Order: sequence, then structure tokens, then C-alpha cells
Amino acid sequence: MKIELFYAPGCTKCADDKDALRATAIELVPGLVWRELNILDQLDYAVEVGVITLPSIVIDGDVVFASLPTCGQLRRELVRRINKRA
Repeated sequence: MKIELFYAPGCTKCADDKDALRATAIELVPGLVWRELNILDQLDYAVEVGVITLPSIVIDGDVVFASLPTCGQLRRELVRRINKRA
């Protein structure tokens, strides 16, 4: 599974709780790929996957959160995806 967090430098909303979110995801998903992407460096890719607000979280190519979720929200989404694969 791949999770990509799109952010902008200096964006205080983008920095909130991202370490806790990453820790939550790593705890749940063995072999997780976690990427933090600066929108200014990855603008074409962000447009390609459909990012329109910051911060955004993309999971396996799908924009899942158009703002930072709580750890509980991310956990529920990841568990749902894990169960769907099983």
C-alpha cells in the first residue's frame, strides 16, 4: 500500500499531526510506502491524481482525504482497505 501526503511549505495545517498519522499507518500496514510530497515540486503529479486542496492524502492513487484526517479516521480507512483485500 502507498500513502502520499501532499503539502505546501509553510502550511501550518499541513504539518499538524503528520508524524502521528505516519506512525498510525506504519503500525497497521506492513511494507507501507509513505511519501510526503511538496506540491510545488510535484504539481503535475498532484493534478494527475486529482489533488485540489492541501493538505491531501492519496492512498494507492485515490484522493481519500482532502484535509488531514484524525488518526482514528485514517485507521478506519486503512482497516477498510485491508479487509477489502483479504
